[in-house]
Amino acid sequence: MSIASSQIQLTGVERVLADDAIIVSKTDPQGRITYANDTFLMIADYTESEILGAPHAILRHPAMPRSVFALLWQRIEQGKEVYAVVLNRSKHGDHYWVHAHVTPSLGADGSIRGHHSFRRKARRSSIDEAEKLYRDVLAIEAREFTKADQVRAGLAAMRAAFGDLDRSYDRWSWKAAP
Repeated sequence: MSIASSQIQLTGVERVLADDAIIVSKTDPQGRITYANDTFLMIADYTESEILGAPHAILRHPAMPRSVFALLWQRIEQGKEVYAVVLNRSKHGDHYWVHAHVTPSLGADGSIRGHHSFRRKARRSSIDEAEKLYRDVLAIEAREFTKADQVRAGLAAMRAAFGDLDRSYDRWSWKAAP
């Protein structure tokens, strides 16, 4: 990859998935991409050779709270599936919202061998709610100095908003499903 994801300039341009589009990706246990379908490559502006082996976090938009991804990884590492409304960033700085369903891929022995994710277009009403929630959580995270403290503060804010994050955040996220 010629440009580090932290150096990508945001364009402010929103890309919108077609109603019937499905983004599919698979990763190894460390979150490195091992498969990306054509819809993924198109919306994210990457070629297959650029994206395979890259960390899935390359798509992380800076307007996404660290705590949302911490919750996602926490749940996946426990062998649970996750539903989330996610703002991603393309290679060229455009952004796109998705309703993500992420599940661990288990081996015959029950160990986590990787992860797979299916993402669809999120509803505009859910995007509007997510923008407000994530903006509030980001503001709380920004008061902290370390990444660990940012995650701790962000998760506390999300618990205050949702209570039981395992059930309540999923129910909220499901509203984004088309």
